Amino acid sequence: MQKYSGILIAVLLLGLAACGGGGSSSDGGGNHLTTPPPPASVTVTVNNTTAGSLDLAMSTSFQPAEWDYTVFQSFPNATVPLTNMGPEHIRIQAVSQAVPQKTASTWDFTMLDAVMNPVFSSADHSPEFQIAVAPSFMDDSSGHLLPANFQAFADYSAQLVRYYNTGGFTAADGAHASSAGYPITYWGIFNEPNINGLTSAQYTSLYNTTVPAMQAVDPTSKFVAVELSDFGNQNTTFIPPFIAGVTAQVDVMATHFYSTCNQKDTDSQLFSTIPDFANRVSYLYSEMQLNSALVNVPVWITENNVNADYNKGNNISACNGTAFTIDARGSSGYFAAWRPYMFSRMGKAGAKALYNWVFIGDVQYGELNDQNGNPRLSYWVDYWLQHYFPSPPGADILQSSTTDDSKIEALAVRNPDGSVVVMVANHALAAANDNNGTGAQVIVSVDVSKLGTFSSAKLLTIDANTNLTNGPTESAATLASTMTIDFAGYGVAFLSLK
Repeated sequence: MQKYSGILIAVLLLGLAACGGGGSSSDGGGNHLTTPPPPASVTVTVNNTTAGSLDLAMSTSFQPAEWDYTVFQSFPNATVPLTNMGPEHIRIQAVSQAVPQKTASTWDFTMLDAVMNPVFSSADHSPEFQIAVAPSFMDDSSGHLLPANFQAFADYSAQLVRYYNTGGFTAADGAHASSAGYPITYWGIFNEPNINGLTSAQYTSLYNTTVPAMQAVDPTSKFVAVELSDFGNQNTTFIPPFIAGVTAQVDVMATHFYSTCNQKDTDSQLFSTIPDFANRVSYLYSEMQLNSALVNVPVWITENNVNADYNKGNNISACNGTAFTIDARGSSGYFAAWRPYMFSRMGKAGAKALYNWVFIGDVQYGELNDQNGNPRLSYWVDYWLQHYFPSPPGADILQSSTTDDSKIEALAVRNPDGSVVVMVANHALAAANDNNGTGAQVIVSVDVSKLGTFSSAKLLTIDANTNLTNGPTESAATLASTMTIDFAGYGVAFLSLK
């Protein structure tokens, strides 16, 4: 829609001129101009009633491989915005030539360490290593791990623990030990098994084989299970057999949410997926109550973005087999509404971590620009989500309501120090069929009269007009029982009361 907006406006004006269309005015030169609709008005009411707790950490991801293992060589200062963002347990997913075991007796950690060591030096110094795939010699001709090699995968995983946590190991090709100086606590066991060649029963067997082998090397290790490609009925078919059959330790149950795999889907279609994702988080918690060992296990969303599609080669879509089209909604003004809406619903559903895919990438995925290392709009959205809602310590969710939740998502919390943050995300559409549209103007009245007395207020807004170099700036707001936020289009505002 945006690409052809000039043509559409020209056609519209010609049509109005031809028919003398009502609802138009003249600019004095004989040209008829349409009158924009008045902005919608929505009221958000925040009550002084606790409605649960918010303990949702923002994080991000890297995928070491031959195509991007040099990201920190290209942008050595990228560790600064990475640390400043404050992600927890940054996810590392080594694939292709960055998988360090090359044969049954040879290893090469060069590509992996080129990403791992800078990540270790950043943020909380405690990344999650997701053992996404097996070394290729353990796979069949389709690149899927053979069940006959489950023990070999477990042995490979145990060697990774030795490399990072216990001073290294010696193989036929010599000694191998990490130079990072930090151990790995969280380990993800395989990536999206439901679309990578394993049945639920096979994955359960792989998990039950691998985790004990790793624990034998380092008993303090923690384990992230499943990391499901969550779409359709995958959750209801894959998760119950795993929960019934898992006997090894599970410290985190993980899943992946993308709103689409088709760039042609409209803004409205993508927004509509978010309530369903929240239901899927609730479903995971309900299923884990059926296994006494899992009742207190948290849910992490270890991959999240607007569109899961990618160019699989020759500009062909990996999802659709048609020409690949990059989806700019992963870093446009649309994202400033979509990710906060997602964050709010995931937090209210009890998720404990939300990971962006990926940190350095193109306009569809990256928080940092892969061409120049500069922040994209998505960086500032995720930065402020983590800073306004830090986890730990977490906060109490305050009950809130909106007069039109088809346009506005609200999340209000009271922090341990008594301060309050009210996040308001405007996902109102300018037109029903918009695809990477601008969103509609909405004036939001935030009623905080029930919250007591505060001494100061600040407001920060992120939208398509945000300065990408410096990010948005907090400004002082006038305290009142009802405070007004005027959105020009898609965006998010954070009202901080102290």
